[in-house]
Amino acid sequence: MSLLCLGIETSCDDTSLALVKDGRLVGQATSSQVELHALFGGVVPEMASREHARLIGPLCDKLFYDAGVSPDAVDVVAVARGPGLLGSLLVGVAFAKAFTLGRGTRLVGVNHLHAHLLAVGLEQELCFPALGLLVSGGHTHLCRMESPVVMPVLGRTLDDAAGEAFDKAGKMLGLPYPAGRHIDELANEGRASANLFPRPYLDNDTLDFSFSGLKTAMSVYLAAHGKPGANWDPASGETILPQGEARATLADLCASYRLAVVETLIAKTRKALESGGMGDIAALALAGGVASNSLLRQSMRDLAARFGKRFLAPSPALCTDNGAMIAYAGWLLARQGLCHSLDLEAIPRGRTVP
Repeated sequence: MSLLCLGIETSCDDTSLALVKDGRLVGQATSSQVELHALFGGVVPEMASREHARLIGPLCDKLFYDAGVSPDAVDVVAVARGPGLLGSLLVGVAFAKAFTLGRGTRLVGVNHLHAHLLAVGLEQELCFPALGLLVSGGHTHLCRMESPVVMPVLGRTLDDAAGEAFDKAGKMLGLPYPAGRHIDELANEGRASANLFPRPYLDNDTLDFSFSGLKTAMSVYLAAHGKPGANWDPASGETILPQGEARATLADLCASYRLAVVETLIAKTRKALESGGMGDIAALALAGGVASNSLLRQSMRDLAARFGKRFLAPSPALCTDNGAMIAYAGWLLARQGLCHSLDLEAIPRGRTVP
């Protein structure tokens, strides 16, 4: 049965809507709030929700116009119901309910984290069961992906997520928000020291993560040795990087920090692969905003090859929060006959999405 699914993503600071028909992306319209929140060095929840409310209607009109599709053709509306910022989620959920009520379509609430892990299905063939590593600014999860619906969590961050550790370290270094991309680019110029930063929370038997200590280690290092001279001006959005020896020092520092984060993620993922009950795993899946990190992608690819597993990761455009992943996840769920009623609730970060 042919299905056209409208996906709505407003879980944090990206407003994004997309159309997926029969598992293929038809169109997408997205607006980022990065420049707005960069002034504050991070997302301001109240401002984010107001921007979603301002943008979501015009973006929806643009999506249908650019795709050459009538809103009447939509069979299913999928919306990110959580986890995320409650105010932001409520904007998307309210819009999805209004569209559903007005057009008589079905409504599907999507787990934002599951959508990230499933996004690769828009570009590659999904296979189950798989071991999924989701790494973003707000989440660091290891999941056993048994189906598009069943993804039990094996381990999660106990405090800061890996993406947050990159962003906070970048702020200390004078790099613009979000800093993960800038650290990755500078790290590719530098030489990593394996001993400069610790690999946190590895001396235990769990699959959980903790990156707050790594962030503290960067702060302690800079207090002792001084900042390497990057200067970001939030008013102009320009970053002035040091040159010569100072730039080399900054690049080496970024490379060492990136190595510590990536080796920690790889160590926990390897431990999961080596644990009992993982013999039937067919693939290793990487997802989330930090999945664009060049060293992490290569390291995960190498790990998958070492264990004889397929490596699955979406292209960088599908790693960030986007409507396409919500539409695709919603299409998968609707194809199985799953849907929600209009009393669907938004689930903020910190609560489990049922």
